[in-house]
Amino acid sequence: MGICMKTTIDITDSLLMEAKKVMARESTTLRALVEESLRETLSRHRAGSTFKLRRAAFRGKGLQPEFRGAQWDSIRAAAYDGHGG
Repeated sequence: MGICMKTTIDITDSLLMEAKKVMARESTTLRALVEESLRETLSRHRAGSTFKLRRAAFRGKGLQPEFRGAQWDSIRAAAYDGHGG
């Protein structure tokens, strides 16, 4: 288990009441609950926040006929035509 250090924390009454319910339901201690929560939080911070791009695919038939085989510059120019850029 390692060396233990005693410390004091201030938490809201409502959070403590929720913790007590979990402690009773899971037959655990506040110490174990706090340690588990800290480990999970620290693990997420170590891993860093990974960005996940949402799926943005849609059903379609590809590019419109006038853009098939076109260079990106001409597609971009058409997209911004009349909109600046």
